[in-house]
Amino acid sequence: MKRFFIILLLLLLAGAWLGQLMVQDPGYVLLAYKETTIETSLWVLLLMAIIAFAILHTVINLIGRARVPAERVRSWRGRRNQKIAQSKTLKGLMALSEGNWWKAQRFLTQAAERSEQPLINYLAAAKAAHEQGESNAADNLLQKAREATPKAEVAVGIVQAQIQLSRGQNEPALATLLHLKRLAPKHTYVLKLLKEAYIRLNDWSGLNQLLPDLRRHQALPDEQLRELETLAAGHLLEQSLSSQPAEADSKTRLQAVAHTWQALPANCTHDTNLIEQYIGLMVEAGSADEAEKMLRDQLKKHWDEKLVSLYGRIASSAPHKQLDTARAWLKKHDDSPALELTLGRLSMQNEHWGSAIKHFEQSIELQPSSEAYAELSRLLSHLGEKERASEISTRGFSMVNGTLPLLPLPDEKAEPAQSAAKL
Repeated sequence: MKRFFIILLLLLLAGAWLGQLMVQDPGYVLLAYKETTIETSLWVLLLMAIIAFAILHTVINLIGRARVPAERVRSWRGRRNQKIAQSKTLKGLMALSEGNWWKAQRFLTQAAERSEQPLINYLAAAKAAHEQGESNAADNLLQKAREATPKAEVAVGIVQAQIQLSRGQNEPALATLLHLKRLAPKHTYVLKLLKEAYIRLNDWSGLNQLLPDLRRHQALPDEQLRELETLAAGHLLEQSLSSQPAEADSKTRLQAVAHTWQALPANCTHDTNLIEQYIGLMVEAGSADEAEKMLRDQLKKHWDEKLVSLYGRIASSAPHKQLDTARAWLKKHDDSPALELTLGRLSMQNEHWGSAIKHFEQSIELQPSSEAYAELSRLLSHLGEKERASEISTRGFSMVNGTLPLLPLPDEKAEPAQSAAKL
């Protein structure tokens, strides 16, 4: 209150002072423009200027206030659209998680039309459309996602590749994924999907070339990578021989298999199963002698029971040398059932029937196996020892299939007709 009176007093003093100035000297102002002149006092001109400024300021404020309601309306509409989009997006995602594909597609598509960032809505709606089998709708939604967010090519491409793989469109999926790999070479999920596409297409060469990227970017666990490496190597070896023309000679076929083997990663060339496959392919290519030499060198480096057993299956042009080689191994591996089985087979190749029987029996004594029983039974049968062969065969059958229950059996001396009559 005190301040108000002070201000009022100052205004009165200023007014009195201005009034005194106006009385003492009103001033004179002349404005002329062409033939028009305006004469007035200085104080009247100042008053008119103040009034004009006040009118102009008022008009500007009125215009500004007239624009505010329109902006408020637009802002309100934007907030309302965003709220509706969020609500429908939530409903659509819930329907998607519940497997209600039609409802999910409808809500997500509606939300995308109102959303400022519709990418997620379009992608999820495309998945819902795909689950309903609406291929055209899914493709259209993916195209809308691309147009709405051109920079999201990788995200859109991943969903497209997933849908293509799910449809069984493996070749288009491969093309999509190779494009994505060029855009994002370190994207681990793209690499995983690309791996899946190669396997579905039986493109083992492509998978083999992809494996270093999978390992470099740690896209898969080491154990799974080793399995894929072995899988690809096995198929590549198989294809190396099957792709050769029927008229190709043994040398050409062997070179094809050997070239593939040498191109495999080092881990694969030490895998027992792959070595066994390689040896088998060499024999199939008509190069049993080269297979025998390769396997012999491999066993010198690393003794393996499975490969030792395989050595006895190779029928080289010099079976007596094979037998001598295997006999020399007995000095260090006299407790190897696989070696005894191999010695028995090599003895049969050299027609040493007695030695073969002893080696088969020794193999069974060290570790009974169906192969040793079968070989011994076959040999005894051809030597005329039918009863003993039958006994050995029964023992081998029991080992493989387990002990059979005690059941009544027909009398061996009964006439066939009498036995048949009881059936």
